[in-house]
Amino acid sequence: MSLTLVILKWIVICMFAFSSAIKFLRTKSMVRHWNEYRYPMWFMHVTAILELIGSFGILISSWVPATLIYAAALLAVLMLGAIHAHLARAKHSPFMAINACLMLILSITLIVA
Repeated sequence: MSLTLVILKWIVICMFAFSSAIKFLRTKSMVRHWNEYRYPMWFMHVTAILELIGSFGILISSWVPATLIYAAALLAVLMLGAIHAHLARAKHSPFMAINACLMLILSITLIVA
């Protein structure tokens, strides 16, 4: 496994673990955004759980390589949903979806790597 792939994995793991944590902690900014998305609050916790599952799948992919594709695909689908939430549901500026777009690109990169 190349060093670049290892670094990419850790970036994705850390970003999604952080994202999951702020959803579980219900930070003010996350609750505000979630209200703008017009999703129920329980769905924020479901999303956080799925992000943790994806992060864990990427983490264990060093020992169980097959999990990488599934975990990265799960995270890519979540990022498609995040982009939709920012742009279509909350009508945010495209700038607000940059992080989700970057994480989508990184997740897809892990799938094809």
